[in-house]
Amino acid sequence: MDQLGYVKGASAQVTKDGLSKPALPQKNAYARLVQKHHSGRFRSYLNHIAQKIQLEESSLNDSSLAKEPSVKRGMMRDALARNGLNAHSYSPIKTSQLEQPALVGFEKLKEDKSQDFANRRPHERDPRIGPEGNLEVEEDFYVKQHEPATDLLKVSDALGARVTQGTSLQKSSGSEEKDEEEVWKHKHKKRNKCPANLDRADEYLTDEQFSMDLPAANARKTSHLSSGQIQGESHAAVYTSGDRKNRNKPTRGRKKNIFEAYMSKEDVAAGLKRGELIQGPLRINPKKYHEAFIPSPDGIRDIFIDGVVARNRALNGDIVVVKMLPKEQWKVIKPDGSDKETEATHELDVPEELSGTCLPREPVKGDADRPDVIIEAQFDDNDAENGQENSQNVLADDIKKLSMDTSEKERDAERGCARGAKQDDVSKVNNPRLLQEKFLQRTAKVVCILEKKHSRATTGFIKLLADKSSELFKKCAMFSPMDHRVPRAYVSLADCPPDFVSRPEDYSSTLFICRIVDWREDSNFAIGQMAKSLGQAGEIEPETEGILTEYGVDFSDFSQDVLECLPQSLPWVIPPTELASRRDLRKECIFTIDPSTARDLDDALSCKQLPDGNLEVGVHIADVSYFVLEGTALDQVASGRATSVYLVQKVIPMLPRLLCEELCSLNPMKDRLTFSVMWKMTPEGKILDEWFGRTVICSCIKLSYDHAQSMIENPSKVFGPEELPPVSPQHPVDEIHQAVLNLHRIARHLRKQRFIDGALRLDQLKLSFTLDKESGMPQGCYIYQYRDSNKLVEEFMLLANMAVAHQIYRSFPQQALLRRHPPPQTKMLNDLMEFCDQMGLEIDFSSAGALHKSLNEMFGADSYAEARKEVLTNMFSRPMQMALYFCAGVLEDETLFRHYALNVPLYTHFTSPIRRFADILVHRLLSASLGSGRLIRMRKEAIQKQADHCNDRKMASKRVQELSADLFFAIFVRECGPLESEAMVMGVLNKAFDVLVLRFGVQKRIYCNALPLTGFRFEKVGKKPELTLLWEPETPEQEAAPQVITIFTLVEVVLTSDSGPLKYSAVLKRPGQEK
Repeated sequence: MDQLGYVKGASAQVTKDGLSKPALPQKNAYARLVQKHHSGRFRSYLNHIAQKIQLEESSLNDSSLAKEPSVKRGMMRDALARNGLNAHSYSPIKTSQLEQPALVGFEKLKEDKSQDFANRRPHERDPRIGPEGNLEVEEDFYVKQHEPATDLLKVSDALGARVTQGTSLQKSSGSEEKDEEEVWKHKHKKRNKCPANLDRADEYLTDEQFSMDLPAANARKTSHLSSGQIQGESHAAVYTSGDRKNRNKPTRGRKKNIFEAYMSKEDVAAGLKRGELIQGPLRINPKKYHEAFIPSPDGIRDIFIDGVVARNRALNGDIVVVKMLPKEQWKVIKPDGSDKETEATHELDVPEELSGTCLPREPVKGDADRPDVIIEAQFDDNDAENGQENSQNVLADDIKKLSMDTSEKERDAERGCARGAKQDDVSKVNNPRLLQEKFLQRTAKVVCILEKKHSRATTGFIKLLADKSSELFKKCAMFSPMDHRVPRAYVSLADCPPDFVSRPEDYSSTLFICRIVDWREDSNFAIGQMAKSLGQAGEIEPETEGILTEYGVDFSDFSQDVLECLPQSLPWVIPPTELASRRDLRKECIFTIDPSTARDLDDALSCKQLPDGNLEVGVHIADVSYFVLEGTALDQVASGRATSVYLVQKVIPMLPRLLCEELCSLNPMKDRLTFSVMWKMTPEGKILDEWFGRTVICSCIKLSYDHAQSMIENPSKVFGPEELPPVSPQHPVDEIHQAVLNLHRIARHLRKQRFIDGALRLDQLKLSFTLDKESGMPQGCYIYQYRDSNKLVEEFMLLANMAVAHQIYRSFPQQALLRRHPPPQTKMLNDLMEFCDQMGLEIDFSSAGALHKSLNEMFGADSYAEARKEVLTNMFSRPMQMALYFCAGVLEDETLFRHYALNVPLYTHFTSPIRRFADILVHRLLSASLGSGRLIRMRKEAIQKQADHCNDRKMASKRVQELSADLFFAIFVRECGPLESEAMVMGVLNKAFDVLVLRFGVQKRIYCNALPLTGFRFEKVGKKPELTLLWEPETPEQEAAPQVITIFTLVEVVLTSDSGPLKYSAVLKRPGQEK
């Protein structure tokens, strides 16, 4: 060791076993460790020593050191270089964890300095240090860099490895590193030579703090893992500034936890009662999985949960309890607008009554929520994929006052104080305590998971661990989920394919299902249990099964207990006693109108002309509650599934097919049991009388929407038998045709009156597919057309649902199962209003009806007016909340019962009991209200619990349906692409823009840096964001071609398949190449 305390590389000797051995065991023990071990974990620890040395260099006032700074720096660089590190790029503060340099020596500390360090606080950490690690780094590299092997051996024990407690395992290099590191620290700490603690004021990591960055599968504990708690996380824990503020303080003598222990149920209940804690459903941003949110009780601005540590092992959808952080840790809405309030990315919360269609969206790897739809640059977070920032935004006037204009800066510069004034203003803007709350977003940390809504199942890939010499390599593999919001997990090799270890490359594209069974407080990674192999990624059936499993959809066969609840003697006929108790409508002209492929026909219509000129209109719904009796095994499985799930290629039914396709389905020329709502109406749709009751019907024809539409469009046409499905001989085609026309006329009046009364509808594009009958592959796709025949059926279903809601609420005000739709989210609606103002769009947001009127009246009659309407419709859908089932007895305030989109006081679901369990409950309530059925035995609390479950399953079903469409469209692009289409710009950022692809209804983001441009410029023209693209000349003699991109700009794009199995991108066509 030289006089400055650095160990020279030639001082070590080589022993028989090939390991470096120091000449001086005491003084050169550190050098021995350096030469012997070069793992990432130990190099990271050495980096901490390097940081400490640089700190000491800057703080010591030794004149001899000051005289030779260049010599010392030179030796420092030599020492770094010997370990393969770049000394020029070294920074003790900004170096990320995966790129930590190491130093081969440490400087002897002065006694007063070491004593000062020993008294410093070890648990505090510099909040400015960036997140450790690359989020997309290979998990093998991450494990090799950070996991002590002996820690992970206990993980394999929990997975079923054959390691008995008390058996001595041979140490791997990782454990030797750890042991020798501890010995070194122990020896030097006694002589105050170990830099155990660093001053927080100097903003460096302490030794204990640094160790918290390492994955913590605890080697010093002997307890086995428990599978009782099932939590998940995205990748390993990557810490953000919010995470560092929320870590546990270290405890002497035990390994420090990464996550906080959960609060007890008693403390949570007390905290909620006192208002100190807040509960709500957790939403995790699929693009930035370190960002999570829960709704704020005031409904104005979501509460922000910053980082995976603060999220504390909760997964998307879980009901969590959070504790608010101090105001100084709240998120500031920055003055430049580049980080204007963080908002969770989530699906379009458009209720079924507002829009029965779903917008297909680009498939994002593991996306459980829709991609961002950026209204305008001002509302965009930093770009999720390439870290681009938006710095051209405008802040509110109150914040503007804190910054200085150019002239002020110039005057200050002349007085020599511009820099100080600018820094002072910046500090004001970034200090939450000096800002009003309207410029802040509250932050919190999760302290308890009340209910694990997430299924804890996920699809992904398996890989071998990197360190082949470790014992863990022989027992565990790494499971990497496709959904980055779910944690990576160690899985037992015993559950992997037998030849996986010898031929891992054969499984590089094989999808597996894994269930998260545990995630400890001291570990970055979860413990998983392999469920099954699905097949090749990118194929329809494996991907579909993965989607269903992730969202907890039960697609198993019905059990024998359930099937025994069905009628056993087939063919089944209606018992005479049941016929005698019902109103017989089998001779009436009653028919169904459904999609041509529908098999579960649960609603039928009738319309009979009365002698007085009025009409008798009937809505007839399958009486599923006759077959699904309360308390039976069939009832239990139906309530658990809660809804049928409609995929592109098939349906996962809520009920056994004998019921949903046969005995309950209102098939033509079959006697069926129904529940009917019948009205006496004027031709204009005014209701004169109303009747509810159990009936029996016999449908005379199964019409498709196309058939009904043809009848509406051709009122005088005589339809031949060959143009329609089979018709009952009791009812001529003309009678059916006239009934359809009468219903259409009344429906138009009803619809017109609904919107006069203030209803809102946001029709969104829905993609439909044509499939090959043999292979099941998509052959074509098209935008589903919502036509008058669809509107006809919708109006009478809405009318029946509203009528039943009033009936059951009058009879059972404490037990009625209703459906409410809350108003739009205030903050998002305000942002939308601001955007429309910037764009010069005169939109009235005062009510649902006013919004509907503005949307439908403001556009002209040119060919692209409809496209502009689609763009705005999509934007207006963003603030909408989900409609929810609820028990009337649970909500005391009746004003909360209202349905915002329909603008009605009471609403429920009655018309689809074959596919929705909520409708079955409503049928039971309606039957009891009429005295034709027994009183429902469920208490209001039980009804509310079932309502919550129906809400959860309905949301999951909606996402599965959307992901199924995404899957088929991605495959269609892969098989049939490239696909060209016009697209309309719906959002402009500073380095990218979003488009709505009009031919297919999908949204894509186009990045400027992916285009052959010589440059681009973002600016605001007035208040409108605008990107100017300068295209590279195609020939040397040409000049760069400019193209201006702003909201509603029409462009041409080409959809092309990417390298990933289900990835595709939109490429902007060069100006002049459009059709």
